[in-house]
Amino acid sequence: MSSNNAVTTTKAYRGRIEPRERSARPIDGRVDIGHVHLKTADIERVHDFYVGVLGFDVVLRLPDALFVSAGGYHHDLAFNTWESGGSSPPPPGATGLYHVAIRYPTRAALGDALRRLADAGWPLDGVNDHGTHEALYLRDPDRNGLELYWDRPEDEWPVDAEGHLDFESRSRNLDRMVRELLELGSAPVPAS
Repeated sequence: MSSNNAVTTTKAYRGRIEPRERSARPIDGRVDIGHVHLKTADIERVHDFYVGVLGFDVVLRLPDALFVSAGGYHHDLAFNTWESGGSSPPPPGATGLYHVAIRYPTRAALGDALRRLADAGWPLDGVNDHGTHEALYLRDPDRNGLELYWDRPEDEWPVDAEGHLDFESRSRNLDRMVRELLELGSAPVPAS
């Protein structure tokens, strides 16, 4: 590999968090998660939820697949019935996907998501304030776990003296958090 194409690993981490363990061969720090492709039992059912409730746009729809996006990306999420049409979700206690995390750009946008879920009567499994981010937990129509969240600015993340994340340092009033998010979700969210 020529030196012009060499991968730089001097900035292996995006923020100020000091990892508890570094890889002997670190991955390029610019790597991120591009899109998630999930099996579904029913394309129409996931369409109704991801488009009708959460508000994603349809990029491509086929009889056995659906590709959705927020803001014009080629696809953030995709669903297919190629191996799963009409099937049941995996049983509790099985290995597999724990959840897909969908990051919202602002607290108000997360509030809008909560308002959409409330308006649709969609149940939450839980809520949490992790210090780094506030999160809503739920299941999609195929019982896949979803985390809808917004990140606080990095300079507000709880870290210890060594720069490691300290998730346990915050006092959390989750009832207040949900009330505030619902209030924010009642206001119009600016289009991007």
